[in-house]
Amino acid sequence: MMTGILVAIAAGAASVLMFASIISGTGIAVLLMYLAPLPLLVAALGWGPVTAAIGGVVASLTLGVMIGWTYMLAFALWAAIPALWLGHLLLLGRPAETPSAPANGDASAMEWYPIGHILLWIAAFAATITIGTLLMLGTDAETINATMRRSLSRMFGARTGASEIGAMMALIAPAAGALGTMVALTLNVWLAGKIVNMSGRLRRPWPDLKATTLPPMTMAALSAAIAFCFTGGLLALAAQVVSAAMMTAYAMVGFATLHTVTLAMKSRGLLLSFAYLTVVVFGWPIVLMTIVGLADAVFGFRQRFMRSHNPVVPS
Repeated sequence: MMTGILVAIAAGAASVLMFASIISGTGIAVLLMYLAPLPLLVAALGWGPVTAAIGGVVASLTLGVMIGWTYMLAFALWAAIPALWLGHLLLLGRPAETPSAPANGDASAMEWYPIGHILLWIAAFAATITIGTLLMLGTDAETINATMRRSLSRMFGARTGASEIGAMMALIAPAAGALGTMVALTLNVWLAGKIVNMSGRLRRPWPDLKATTLPPMTMAALSAAIAFCFTGGLLALAAQVVSAAMMTAYAMVGFATLHTVTLAMKSRGLLLSFAYLTVVVFGWPIVLMTIVGLADAVFGFRQRFMRSHNPVVPS
């Protein structure tokens, strides 16, 4: 018990220091802020969600007392709550009903919470965090857009067309914010899982990530969110954020599809590296991966590939 408390305090301290570094405004501080959930996620996966909860509460209260309650709420929404909930879900399992273990409580064969559902929860957190950030700029769409335009135009100083560029960037900023938050949270979860798995403390087997699928209702939810994007006002702004988060989830499914359909290729590693590199460097190819993910959800490319091949290349 004492070990768990010490781990909780250490994880909370590391997480809050990484988050609070954003006050300095440096580039490395932004990176540290994005990685702030990582220590708490490691604590959740390695020592249990209760450990992460203790660390998150202590860290949030400390941040609130020392810096301000706004920072406390931001830290709780960005790091503490996602680490606690996602850690809980990742360790959620039940005995699988198989021919060898037909509902007899044999814990050796476990059915774990699906990774696709985890991805959808990450999208929900990304949308909530982004919408919360936008509401800090104003309580209506016009005020939020005007504030973003002014801030973004200021970045370009007095150069020609700064206001036009700022206005254009303000249009895509909500969706870009949701995409970035979604990627950052997913990366934190993956890194935490890798760290805990290498330490031997992960209490579930490493999942087959290339088999990740989103729940069937995700497509209907995405369609509804896209429809609300045309309503106008704050509702449309929120719908854009939700749509961007869910489409990013489908982009990740697109990468899972790419990992599957290239299993039999000799140049698989080179092709996958090129795909990731082009997305990181140029950004826009993520749209192609989103299309691949959506197409796989409709046509089942991976299921067809696995039925017609018996690949021996490891994932």
